[in-house]
Amino acid sequence: MSASNTPRVRFAPSPTGKLHVGNVRTALLNWLFARKNDGAFILRIDDTDLERSTKAYEDGLREDLTWLGLKWDETFSQSDRFDQYEAAADKLKKEGTLYPCYETADELDRQRKLQRVQGKPPVYNRHALSLSDEDKKALEAEGRQPHWRFKLSGNPVTWDDVVRGEQSIDTASISDPVLIRADGSFLYTLPSVVDDIDAKITHVIRGEDHVTNSGAQIEIFQALSDHLPKFAHMPLLVGADGKGLSKRLGSLSMGELRDQHIEPLAICSLLGKIGTSDPIEARPSMDVLVEEFSFDKVGRAPARFDEAELLLINGRLLHETPYADVKERLDALGVSGGEALWLAVRSNVEKLSDVEDWSRILFEKSEGKIEEEDKEFCAQAAALMPGSVDEDSWGPWLTAVKTETGRKGKGLFMPLRRALTGMDHGPEMGPLLALMGADRAKARLNGKAG
Repeated sequence: MSASNTPRVRFAPSPTGKLHVGNVRTALLNWLFARKNDGAFILRIDDTDLERSTKAYEDGLREDLTWLGLKWDETFSQSDRFDQYEAAADKLKKEGTLYPCYETADELDRQRKLQRVQGKPPVYNRHALSLSDEDKKALEAEGRQPHWRFKLSGNPVTWDDVVRGEQSIDTASISDPVLIRADGSFLYTLPSVVDDIDAKITHVIRGEDHVTNSGAQIEIFQALSDHLPKFAHMPLLVGADGKGLSKRLGSLSMGELRDQHIEPLAICSLLGKIGTSDPIEARPSMDVLVEEFSFDKVGRAPARFDEAELLLINGRLLHETPYADVKERLDALGVSGGEALWLAVRSNVEKLSDVEDWSRILFEKSEGKIEEEDKEFCAQAAALMPGSVDEDSWGPWLTAVKTETGRKGKGLFMPLRRALTGMDHGPEMGPLLALMGADRAKARLNGKAG
């Protein structure tokens, strides 16, 4: 791909809250497309809302993206670019495509209700275009300040969407969008278009809920520049039940998932594959996700996000993870047992924090779980326990207990597992017995704290 055709994409979060699964998916798809095509991934901070935007939220966004492995090539903030937006607005005003409107919110609401009663679409009636200069002065003398709307052509706008194919929006069916509020602040649309032009964005990758917006935005692009990016509108994220994201799931933040010890690669594996024809499985690296990415694989059905599926993927990633990759984090959790513990239990954990539970089971004093009818059996097993044990001790010891007691199958195995670990299931007992040690095992089999 030539330099002139090198993709440039952007992720544009507002620093007014935490990064959640919905906008992470948008960031990930942009990042994967950029990396697959040797392009640039640009982080744009959409902080034109100066009252709600905070440095703390911005720092959090950057921290979360870094944790996920979504490193950006360039970054800038909209709050540094108000002069450029003012210049674009002045250009549109001079050309007559950005015009002042004086209706209040209540007046606009009444207009829409009347249109519905009359069986008409609730589209702005452009009454402001008929106002004379004297009318405007009179309204401003009343204390009204204008908001500014972009005058759409009223013609169909068509484009070849990278995901959805040919799209057409009849701009006569939508209201002229407000670009500047009465208080002089910019809505999202104009700054976004100006930034996409100046940053030479080649592809706008976002959710399909923006399809209608694209019709208006394309006309704003055309009014300001010859530059027009391609659009790729992805299916929306829904919950496991196929319905729209619940409030809780929609706000499932990266900080929350990080606190739950979810692996960033598990999040990316799931979000990168739902809604595509690829199997939803753990991927061993971000490089594999990049290599497999293609818009051709994206379907039209909503992408289902299932927390249970995320846990499953998370566990499968950990099952293959070498100790060196988790040592530092296990040390930070205060987990004892080192590599031997990790290799013993990793196939039975869903989250890294589960290792803490097994560390406590194996190394902290506690009594096992022995049913009344199994007490004598467990005491017999304790008497047959060798003075020292290793990973190979479990099999011969179990055989000796079977021979001595006549028990077999679950009646042999389950009481011993319960007595030693307090659990009905878990990792293979050979490595656990070696980690626990003979003395602790004997104490628990005898119903004592060990």
